[in-house]
Amino acid sequence: MPQSSATDRHADTALTPFALPDHLAAKTDPALISEDETRLAEVADAVESQISDLTDRLAATKKNPGRSGQEAVERDVEIRRLTTRIRTLRRFGLDLVLGRMVAADGETTYVGRLGLTDHTGRRLLVDWRSPAAEPFFGATHGDPMGLTSRRRYRWSRGRIVDYWDEVFETGVQQSAAMDDQSAFIASLGASRSDRMRDVLGTIAADQDAIVRSPGAGALIVDGGPGTGKTVVALHRAAYLTYSDPQLGEGRGGVLVVGPHRPYLHYVSDVLPSLGEDGVATCTLADMQPEGAAALAEADPEVARLKTSAQMVRGIRTGIRFYEEPPAEDTWVTLPWAKLVLTPEDWAEAFRAVDPSVPHNEALTDIWDALVEIVADKLTDDEEAAPEVIRRNLTRSSALTEALSRAWPTLEATDVVGDLWTVPAFLKLCAPWLSREEIRLLQRKDPHAWTTADLPLLDAARRLLGDAGLVRRERERADAVAKERAAIGEVIDHLMEHDDSELGVMTMLRHEDLQEALVDDSALPREGRDRLAGPFAHVVVDEAQELTDAEWQMILARCPSASLTIVGDRAQARRGFSESWAQRLERVGITRTRLASLSTNYRTPSEVMAEAEPVIRAALPDANVPTSIRSSGVPVRRGTVSELETILEEWLAEHSGTACVIGHPEFVGTDRVQSLTPQLAKGLEFDLVVLVRPEEFGDGITGAVDRYVAMTRSTRELVVLT
Repeated sequence: MPQSSATDRHADTALTPFALPDHLAAKTDPALISEDETRLAEVADAVESQISDLTDRLAATKKNPGRSGQEAVERDVEIRRLTTRIRTLRRFGLDLVLGRMVAADGETTYVGRLGLTDHTGRRLLVDWRSPAAEPFFGATHGDPMGLTSRRRYRWSRGRIVDYWDEVFETGVQQSAAMDDQSAFIASLGASRSDRMRDVLGTIAADQDAIVRSPGAGALIVDGGPGTGKTVVALHRAAYLTYSDPQLGEGRGGVLVVGPHRPYLHYVSDVLPSLGEDGVATCTLADMQPEGAAALAEADPEVARLKTSAQMVRGIRTGIRFYEEPPAEDTWVTLPWAKLVLTPEDWAEAFRAVDPSVPHNEALTDIWDALVEIVADKLTDDEEAAPEVIRRNLTRSSALTEALSRAWPTLEATDVVGDLWTVPAFLKLCAPWLSREEIRLLQRKDPHAWTTADLPLLDAARRLLGDAGLVRRERERADAVAKERAAIGEVIDHLMEHDDSELGVMTMLRHEDLQEALVDDSALPREGRDRLAGPFAHVVVDEAQELTDAEWQMILARCPSASLTIVGDRAQARRGFSESWAQRLERVGITRTRLASLSTNYRTPSEVMAEAEPVIRAALPDANVPTSIRSSGVPVRRGTVSELETILEEWLAEHSGTACVIGHPEFVGTDRVQSLTPQLAKGLEFDLVVLVRPEEFGDGITGAVDRYVAMTRSTRELVVLT
């Protein structure tokens, strides 16, 4: 009689979450799993109860109108918090549980994606980011961190299909190359999909130490291919959001900057799976409206000239060119007076501008100063309220025309576009450029944007500010006036019919009370560009590729310079001869500390044996990591004519994903992508087919592209020539 599977023995999944295959039947011994079954049943009940309770609270919160501005914000934050929690509970269910650990005193603690209690308040799961959960990830045989054992689960479709136990004994050493049946090694060789896999349950100790590092200053995470840099970056974003109250929503939050759109798609499930929906993600191109259509700069020399930090600073010089007070008298006619604004008056008004206020928004300060100057010029018989003076000044065509010439409202696209079409303006902004360099930077279409223009557009927008601010402030003031007038009419009506002995309705005439009656939610509001920042912490992946100008985009969004900088100097296409500290100090980041990753968890040793000589030929000191696993599949070689056959055979025999790199004419399918080496960076595939890598280029750029492309493979590499 054939032996029944574990699933057959436990056909009713309500009785056990374990669904181990036949060859792991010994692991279904009740002595091994009964405690887990009890706890997981309690977790299932708590999840169901919390979903029901949170759903009721969410419905009640949505019914709360939140009339005032602050109440509306708090209501929205609570709705988002409840929605995120419900979505996470529904998505994972029992899969919230990562594993358990047993302390030296015998206490068992279960670790989850979220913290969870039952209806009595008893703790069922500790959040993976809490200090109590740190030994679950950080314990090693050299430093057990107070544990005697640890168990990690491997889940599939809501069932445990394997678990891995570690017993910590003093003096016993264990290398990173653990047993192939372990959940850790098995997960490394599992098939990939078009999204990054969930690896929270198998975070290694060296990675976890970096994830939990404090958020102050700039932490540089340096590591070669397959060392888990992206895993560390994303888990650190989730950890800091949870652990550091200074990074929470309303205090700036966390931004993750990736190298390209395929990367963002690939990692899009990771942060939600860690319980974080509030972390913003983007590429540098996403930070500017022109980024979606911007092309790469074709000429490397043009790109070099544009992307210096010096060129970014030159934008400020160009804007100051448009901030010169009138040199002649300006006559202003009011309904009750006529007066003159002298050049000295204009200079005084321009001096009233706070240097930190953006150019366009500073018009508000200038108007305020002009109102004061005009008020001082009026005689006692001509005095008027400031709002009356302002209203009449804005109707003076002579004044508004003079101001628009002396301090015009500017658009970032026009300022940057003028650099490339008006040589004299470029010379003014960048006097260090030679005549030949100025000629090289000129183009016919000022708005034919390239990626090298984006940092300059970003700098211009920050220095110019909101062009519509003055107009909206005037609209808001008008709206407040109308609201107060309407309230005044109601108060007059109520007072007219007030027959109380104390005249209660006269209290409504109190100015503070009338101010409180203004409906703030009814006033005009503008949507805020979330990616404009400022953020409390920014995570930058593939940071070795950023130019000086692009670093200015990052720092403008993170004034505290609280950063996680993730990269590999050996994967820099333009070369990276400096140390990380030297490179970052040059762009203004001085508080740095370095953490290195040297274990390659992704790339099989067969592939790394071929890839290492490629990069060392160009960069002898490259940080090439050591692979801890072998796929058993040697690197294959062939010709381009074999491509279709290779893919057909592989897809028929394997699940997972493949990628063809270096063949622009090849059209991808559901399981096969077609990418350039640049767009493959940060991604991973079961099969990588490299097409004519010798044509990727010479020097460091070509070597880096070949190295990056080869190391995307988790199982098999094929090189076609």
